[in-house]
Amino acid sequence: MSKKTLFSKIIDREIPATIEHEDDTCIAIRDIEPQAPVHLLIIPKKPIPRIAAMEEADQSILGYLMWTAKNLAAKLDLVDGFRVVINNGSHGGETVPHLHVHLLGKRKLDWPPG
Repeated sequence: MSKKTLFSKIIDREIPATIEHEDDTCIAIRDIEPQAPVHLLIIPKKPIPRIAAMEEADQSILGYLMWTAKNLAAKLDLVDGFRVVINNGSHGGETVPHLHVHLLGKRKLDWPPG
């Protein structure tokens, strides 16, 4: 059996988090080091290590995470805009090997990032 990720432990309630949304497919939590006034992590309950490790069968999960991001942005009144980010690998900024989507908003986000 593989070692649980930090996010799997949060999903299993072994580690506390501020949960903004949860359903059968994913959980959305507040980032503990927010980069914007709104910074949520939308995490699939299926532990996929990263976007590059996705399988064809995982396509619907990624689409569902985007749908959830859109709905959370509306719920949180991010009417002036928001950003959705997925990090992949160490050079891409990945720090937890469990695919997740960052939803950032409530401030002007510059480009290019990083």
